[in-house]
Amino acid sequence: MTLYYEQHGAGQDIVLLHGWGLHGGIWASVTRELSTLGRIVVPDLPGHGRSRDFMPREFTPEALAEEVQKLLNGPAVWIGWSLGGLIALAAAQKFPQNVAKLVLVGATPKFIRTVDWPHAMDATVLDQFALALERDYAGTLTRFLSLQVAAAEDRETLRQLRQELFQRGEPNVAALRAGLHLLKEEDRRAVLGAISTPTLIMQGERDQLVSVGAARYLAAHLPHARLEIIPRAGHAPFLSHAAFFIETLTDFMHG
Repeated sequence: MTLYYEQHGAGQDIVLLHGWGLHGGIWASVTRELSTLGRIVVPDLPGHGRSRDFMPREFTPEALAEEVQKLLNGPAVWIGWSLGGLIALAAAQKFPQNVAKLVLVGATPKFIRTVDWPHAMDATVLDQFALALERDYAGTLTRFLSLQVAAAEDRETLRQLRQELFQRGEPNVAALRAGLHLLKEEDRRAVLGAISTPTLIMQGERDQLVSVGAARYLAAHLPHARLEIIPRAGHAPFLSHAAFFIETLTDFMHG
């Protein structure tokens, strides 16, 4: 069994990786425009969406990257959002010959705050989500989405997130649990300097899950990185600022 995925357009592969608790359908509003740039490959990650019944041997960024790589025809542009960003970073480290360019959206090398890493949320936030997940995973996911918008007035982005949440069925709770554990434990800071892939970092100015400080750290430690901070955007700028997202990505692809 392989991952469920959809494809659009033709040419060089461009893979779009979604975040925790969602599925590939979250990219629907931008895939048509992006399909002019190449063959857009949009998987549902293991345990999510229509890949609900597929779980890899390990739920690590490397193992997930290997499953995604099986869908691609050759060197590809990897675009990772949030959890998907960790997977894209793992791909660039594990098989750099297959990652032509890297795009990180609302991504961070480490999601949890520690003494030496102030650019993140407190560990208790994910601990609370993990506890709530066992009692009411649907409600927990819905609350998690509310953290992804910049402000209460960004109702349209929140509406799109909630509309897509269970559009492809309910996710595998074991995958949700494994994903939270991954977000809590992962730390990819030490490997950034070895990733020579040309990289675009797109970061919402008002992101409540990933701070601008984390994006600046990525830009400073990835050898060939360009940073775009999107004013007034939250965690999902490809929804809230779709035109800017597409324009910036197109410029990067052609650059």
